[in-house]
Amino acid sequence: MRAVILERQGEPLKVTTLPDPEPGPGQLRLKVGACAVCRTDLHLRDAEIPATKLPVVLGHQIVGTTEDGRRVGVPWLGWTDGTCKYCTTGRENLCVNARFTGRDIDGGYAEWTVADERYCLPLPDDLTDEQAAPLLCGGLIGYRSLRMTGDAQRLGLYGFGSAAHMICQAAVHQGREVYAFTRPHDERTQDFAKTLGARWAGGSDEQPPELLDAAIIFASAGELVPQALKVLDRDGTVVCAGIHMSDVPSFPYDDLYWEHKIRSVANLTREDGYEWLALAREVPIRTSITNYPLDNAEDALADLRAGRFEGTAVIVP
Repeated sequence: MRAVILERQGEPLKVTTLPDPEPGPGQLRLKVGACAVCRTDLHLRDAEIPATKLPVVLGHQIVGTTEDGRRVGVPWLGWTDGTCKYCTTGRENLCVNARFTGRDIDGGYAEWTVADERYCLPLPDDLTDEQAAPLLCGGLIGYRSLRMTGDAQRLGLYGFGSAAHMICQAAVHQGREVYAFTRPHDERTQDFAKTLGARWAGGSDEQPPELLDAAIIFASAGELVPQALKVLDRDGTVVCAGIHMSDVPSFPYDDLYWEHKIRSVANLTREDGYEWLALAREVPIRTSITNYPLDNAEDALADLRAGRFEGTAVIVP
């Protein structure tokens, strides 16, 4: 099969030919229809988070078809032990022995892949492969982040990319007010946010017209944490949604006062997946996508790094 691999971190991806994967016990072999690109793929490629397996096939937002014709989605969480204290208390996202698709397990930048059947999510029929793929990480992790904001009415979204453009739609559907923060002077993305229902959109260095009940930071810039704290109302929460973030600079205690909270989101659970896919159909979530052929996966990562597209890049083998 044709595949794109990360041979060494910090170097371009390599197009190659690999043996067709053979499923082991409890695994499904999947014909890959689409695999959305995630910023975590870029962090792995750029050596911002450690690779545990090299070479590795990146990609953890996989839409695939089983050999008996079922269409399923494969998310970031690819395997857990099921026995640790986190797995046995409904917190499998924190499993101490977890394995992750596209990092510990070969992922979806390929024509075929294999995946643990327990961690394959059934997909609705009313979305194409390309439209469904972004739901499987940007959307799913975004949904877990949204849940952590509780019943926050005024919600800020920092970094209006793949995850935020889906969560904006979900939050508006739930009756929340969305305030979108982009790179300063990025009027194109601000206009895009408004088309999805954002009440206000501006630069991350701007003050929104109202204090916020919560903010989700999707960008990997640690300096956004103190900025988000400054625009919170009392008892507000900042949720850091990325797997990697640059160092958070120091900030005065007054910005944390009034019972402000900072928390992170780590991975996902299968229950998150079932709930999110049901909500995505109810809204319905519509994903903005830019397709790339398999051979151009490195270009997709470069364009993500440079912010050259709205929404999500999707690899189509």
